[in-house]
Order: sequence, then C-alpha cells, then structure tokens
Amino acid sequence: MRVAIYHPWIYLKSGLERTILELARRSRHEWILYSSHYDAAGSYPELRSMGVRQLDTVSVQRNYGAVLGAAWRIARTRLPDDGAQLLVLCCDGVGSFITLRNRSRPILNLCFTPLRAVYDNEYRQRHLERQGRRRWLARVVEAVYRPLDRWLWRRFDAVVCISETVRERVRSGGLWPGRELPVYYPGIDADRVRASAVFEDFFFLPGRVMWTKNIELGIEAFLAFRKATGRPFRLLIAGMVDPKAGPYFEHLKRLAAADGSIEFQVGPSDAQMHESYERCTAVLFTAFNEDLGLTPMEAMASGKPVIAVDRGGPREVVKHGVTGYRVAAEPAAFAAAMAELTADPGRCRSMGAAGIDHVRRFTWQRFVAEMDDLIDTLVPASGEPAG
Repeated sequence: MRVAIYHPWIYLKSGLERTILELARRSRHEWILYSSHYDAAGSYPELRSMGVRQLDTVSVQRNYGAVLGAAWRIARTRLPDDGAQLLVLCCDGVGSFITLRNRSRPILNLCFTPLRAVYDNEYRQRHLERQGRRRWLARVVEAVYRPLDRWLWRRFDAVVCISETVRERVRSGGLWPGRELPVYYPGIDADRVRASAVFEDFFFLPGRVMWTKNIELGIEAFLAFRKATGRPFRLLIAGMVDPKAGPYFEHLKRLAAADGSIEFQVGPSDAQMHESYERCTAVLFTAFNEDLGLTPMEAMASGKPVIAVDRGGPREVVKHGVTGYRVAAEPAAFAAAMAELTADPGRCRSMGAAGIDHVRRFTWQRFVAEMDDLIDTLVPASGEPAG
C-alpha cells in the first residue's frame, strides 16, 4: 500500500524526523514523504535518498507572524495525486491545517504533541513569560486557536499518540473526546541494544540545543557537582543547534565558561553520538516537560543510567532508582544524583544493566509494526477506506 506522510518542517535531527525515517525504511508499506520546509543538509542524510517532496515553503520561525503565515499556506496546500491511499500527519502544532484540502483519503494523526504553547501547561506558562508586554496577544491568539483546532481534529479518522504525556494533553484539551486514543512508543533499534563496559569520567547531555531542552540546568548542576565533590569529571553537551537558537547557544557558552571541563559538540554524527553514549558514565536529560524523549532510551540501550527531570515523558521511560533517577528540575537535585552515581560505580553499572532490560519495550520494530497494523485497519486490502 502507498502511504503519504506529511510534516510541515523536516529540517532538524530530532525525534520527529527520526520517526519519519524509521517508518519509511522499516514499514511494509511504501511511503511518500512531504514537507513544507525540507532542509536536506540539516536533517538526517538517509532522508535524501527517500526523496522528500518539497511543497509551498513555510518559515521555521516561531513568532506570531511566521506561524500564522505557515498556517495559512498549509491550509491552502493540496497534496499531489500520488496514488497514496492514506495520509499520515506528523502533528506537533499547525500541521492539522493540511486537512482542509486533503480529505479525499483517510487521515491518521500521529500526534507528537498538540501545540505546546496552548496545551502543555508548563510550556504555556514559560511561553507567556517570554512574551512580556505581548502576553495579551498570546492570549488572544490562543482564544481563537483552541476552537479552530478542535474543529480541525474532527477531520481525522484516527489518532495515535507517542506517549501517555501527549495523550493527556489531547484529552485535557478536548481534542479527541470519547474516541479511542492508543499510545505507540517510538524508540531504539532492538539490534543495537548492547551494554557498554566503558564508564569514563564524563556526563553526557545529548539533544537539540534550544530553550525547551533547559540545558542551563545541566550546566548549573555540573558546576554544583564539581564544587561539592571536586571529582575530575567532564560534561559533554552534544547536538545540533536549532537555527532559531543562536542567542540561547551564546548564553549557554557564557554559562559554561566558568569551568573548562564543559565541552560542546555541535552537529555530531550518529556515530559520534553512539560513541559518547557508550563511553560516558551517565546521561543527563534536562528538558522541562518533554513529550517523550528518545535520548534516555538511547542511554539505556548502551547500558547507562539516566538522570532526568521528573516530569513528562521521562516518567514513562526512566524507572526511578532502577534505571536512573527522576529528580526535581533544580541544579541541587541533579548535582546530588550525579554525586551519588559517581560515588558508587557498582550502583551505576547495575542501573545500566537494568536499563538494558527495560528499554527493550521501546523499539522501532514494535512501533512500526503497530503503525502498519493500524494502517491496514484504516485501509483494508480492498483499497477502500474502512468504516
């Protein structure tokens, strides 16, 4: 079966782009990839050979003018007549506007999150604080957007969420009332789950550099850990710098300048990331309210414990006191967990071993099989939409 998949922005190496990649190369179906902003150099190189089809271009900026402009262009977009029998929308905001001119086939919403500035209370609060005097505008836009978004969601034939955290946002936002709402977890490659025997003296903080990842928490916690223990550890922060995050990255570098043991690795390859997972002592996950978080899974797949914020996706992935620690989003709490792990290498290794067993429930193989089976129920062998 031919399946079209659409996401407005394929321009980063994030969990969403990774999910699109894994679906396209592991599924038993044939996938046609569409985006309104595709950056081949910025995203995973494997996507190039899959022929991502560029539609009418929208901006990646997140100011109100750019977002409203993107919503308008997406709403006017009609996908080509490509023979696909189903459309999968990778939803994390205004992508739902694609439903307005593309209802000739069933639409499956693979929901990474509804718009966080509206439906994620933690994100919403921080977003309003960042608006300053423009907070009134944010509230007006939200008041208009909520009923419109609920109406757009009625155009979906099915919805899948990537985590319980996302499912709760959908339900509390009244977007999919009274209908089935399964959770399929993206994850890691089951064939690459292997415990590393190497535990070098550094903490690893991987992921995209942007303000929602709360990377300053990791830096401040590491500085507190070093001051309290004096242990000769390093902190490696690795990931691509979001094009919108230049000022934030400069802020992080100024904060890190207080200790020469903090290193940034910008735009690492998959091989470099994998090597850092294998060599580190533990992984830090500082995002303040993540939808899910693939990096804790990657850490556990290499047999490394995780120290994560006790909110959002990590509550579903990290077993506190077993595969790592879930702690308050405070430097002192992170520093205490870091000190406890480094003081007891045996505990560090036992948590890593527990992570190996636990992470096997989060695999790409399982996720893609669940998606394939659902697709078959939406478009059975006859080729006609189910229902």
